[in-house]
Amino acid sequence: MSDWVERFSIEGRNALVTGASSGIGAEICEVFAQAGAHVLATGRDAKRLAQVQARILSDGGICETVTADLTTVEGAEGLVRQALAQQGTTDILVNSAGTAIVGPAISYDVADWDATMALNLRAPFILAKGLAPPMIAAGHGKIINISSQTGVIALPDHAAYAASKAGLNGLTKALMTELAPHNIQVNAICPTVVLTEMGQKLWSAPEKANPFLAATPLGRFGEPVEVADMALYLASPASDLVNGALMMIEGGYSSV
Repeated sequence: MSDWVERFSIEGRNALVTGASSGIGAEICEVFAQAGAHVLATGRDAKRLAQVQARILSDGGICETVTADLTTVEGAEGLVRQALAQQGTTDILVNSAGTAIVGPAISYDVADWDATMALNLRAPFILAKGLAPPMIAAGHGKIINISSQTGVIALPDHAAYAASKAGLNGLTKALMTELAPHNIQVNAICPTVVLTEMGQKLWSAPEKANPFLAATPLGRFGEPVEVADMALYLASPASDLVNGALMMIEGGYSSV
């Protein structure tokens, strides 16, 4: 194996990926498995998790699944226990599970606000809190938070989502300061609209999509594999010096 392949390999590493039943999370599971990781895919939809697992196994990868509801404290803490029981040490944690409930701030339902924060921000904190101690004991680890460009720039009707992702970006940097001395890298990926099922549902209307695309120098939305490839980089030894970064994958939107 050539040196550059080794640097981007995660062969034999234990990876936990949340939100794995569809979209970005499912794509990350498949890319990680192709790069040699032992993947534990988690989500709320057991049937769709089984489909992700079947694709990975048919490609010669290693994948287990566990259903978990990360909208509750009990669900997130239970996933920590399950991951440690199945993996021993989780070398790579990818917090990909998320929700986007959009609407004007002045009429936004507080229950939707709380639901957004529970999944997008509280769950990643609980998982990092529970899985970091074994990483510390092992002397290495990677925590990758799937954030959003909306955590950095403003969009109308996204108050709760933007606040949750800005909080996730802040959590990323705060965890980095505590875990870096233990050789644990904590980074966030901030993509543009990604054409998952959720992305297509929220951005299919031309009157909404076209102004956004016009403000994006590259002129297009993202694909799930582009986020998964960045996650692979951040999970691999190639990125060992990258820490506390907000990796913008958004076609140049925030640079103009």
